[in-house]
Amino acid sequence: MSIKDIRLFGDPVLRTAAVEVVDFDRELHTLVKDLQDTMLEAPGVGLAAPQLGVSLRVFTYWVDDILGHLVNPVLDLSTEEQDGPEGCLSFPGLRYDTKRALSVVARGQNMWGEPVFLEGTELLARCVQHETDHLDGVLFIDRLDRETRRLAMREIREAQWAGAPAPTVKVSPHSTFGLGM
Repeated sequence: MSIKDIRLFGDPVLRTAAVEVVDFDRELHTLVKDLQDTMLEAPGVGLAAPQLGVSLRVFTYWVDDILGHLVNPVLDLSTEEQDGPEGCLSFPGLRYDTKRALSVVARGQNMWGEPVFLEGTELLARCVQHETDHLDGVLFIDRLDRETRRLAMREIREAQWAGAPAPTVKVSPHSTFGLGM
C-alpha cells in the first residue's frame, strides 16, 4: 500500500492546469495505484493527480463500489443540472452544495493507453466533473455562489489545516513526472 500526502487548498499545484499524459509506462501505473490507495484510505470517492502534487491529467474514482481511473479525460455534460453536497480531500471536513451537470459522458484512456468510455449520473457525474476540474486547476469552491463562497473562505481561514506547509516536492528524473511538478 502506498499512501501519499494530499495537497491542501493553498498549494499552487491545485491551481495549475495538468499536462496530458503521453507516457503510459510503469510510473503512470504506480501513480494510479498511489491515487487509488490514498483515495481509499482517506476515504474519498475521487482523487486527482494534482492532489498528490503530480501535474498529470489522471484521476481515480470509487463510486457505487466501482473502482476506476481515467487518463486524459474529455467530458460531454448534460444541460440538466443537479445541486447537492460536495466535499474535497484538499478541503478536509468542508462540504457545500454545488451545482453540477446531472449526467456526464467521459472519454479518455486507462493506464495502458486503451480507450475508455464512462457514462454516469448523479454521484458518478459529480465525481468525474469534480476530478476533471482538478486537472484544469479549478476547485469546487470556484463553483459556489458568491455568498456560499464567502462562507467557505471564512471556514477555510479558521480551519486547523489552513496554512499548513505543503509536503516537499520530489522530482523524478523520468519524463512522466518531470512535467509540471
